[in-house]
Amino acid sequence: MIMGGLLLLAGVVLYFFDRLPFGGHLPGDFVVKKKGFTLYFPLATSLVLSLLLSLVLWLIMRFR
Repeated sequence: MIMGGLLLLAGVVLYFFDRLPFGGHLPGDFVVKKKGFTLYFPLATSLVLSLLLSLVLWLIMRFR
């Protein structure tokens, strides 16, 4: 139930993420736009999500 709640919370945050100050992109995310081609590499977003997930899982294991 806890993991389901966390997934629901993550879904709500991602749904409204484009309305946040950075417009859905953090500084450090790379966007390459060429004619007929767009590459979006979310490096900073991946690092932040990894740190948050690691912290949440560490807290769950710590207080289990």
